[in-house]
Amino acid sequence: MQLVKVKNFLIGKGQPLAVISGPCVIESEEHAMATAEFLKELYSSLGLNLIYKSSYDKANRSSYHSFRGPGLEKGLKILEKIRREFDIPVLTDIHTPEEATAAGEVCDIIQIPAFLCRQTDLVTAAGKTGAVINVKKGQFMAPWDMHNVIDKIVATGNNQIILTDRGTSFGYNNLVSDMRTIPILQKMGFPVCFDASHSVQLPGGNGTSSGGQREFIPTLAKAAIASGCDCIFLESHPNPAEAKSDKDSVYPFDQLKALMEDLKKIYNVVHV
Repeated sequence: MQLVKVKNFLIGKGQPLAVISGPCVIESEEHAMATAEFLKELYSSLGLNLIYKSSYDKANRSSYHSFRGPGLEKGLKILEKIRREFDIPVLTDIHTPEEATAAGEVCDIIQIPAFLCRQTDLVTAAGKTGAVINVKKGQFMAPWDMHNVIDKIVATGNNQIILTDRGTSFGYNNLVSDMRTIPILQKMGFPVCFDASHSVQLPGGNGTSSGGQREFIPTLAKAAIASGCDCIFLESHPNPAEAKSDKDSVYPFDQLKALMEDLKKIYNVVHV
């Protein structure tokens, strides 16, 4: 398996568990800085590698009236400040090829959203930045079809790739997680991440926003770790009820430590 270097640590077989975590969207500079400080202290105390995640623009919201974030320029400035002041890697998602260049100058990892993973211009623009690319498997795709996405990125000369599973469409407003996806994706030669937050979403389930079943995050996260994934994606928030995006599927700060202690134990057993 190709090991992926993120700042000063590696993701992949034989490496410590890496966690991608943070609020779904940048709500304000003050909020972002406070959450980054909390998460760095927490994950450092647990001996886990943190990648701070937050979006500058939620372009795929259900409703026109939903909060989208501060935008590209302001959002990247906030992420750059977090990266510099807390000395932690940062990740954000992009939606157009033009955004890739700007995000690649700031972020350690550029994320391709699941619903855009087949967009060739977007994927290749991200690859050309030289940043690590975290590409989510489309909810509408079989895991073995991801080799086409990998080929597009590798064609740019970039082989620093993480593959993320975030569930598969299962009827209307629902997703299902098939843990066979993890070893199938790993056979493609790159580290695999499991998105425990978006896998419990009920897409569009609230009419003007996505619903979610947060109570199943621990179950799916533990199953994914036991199935051998190399990284966990877990959006988190100090007060989910007040979150400006994905409030039904972000994990509360006050429950993070207990869950991560359990995940670390399972990870250490599986990866010995």
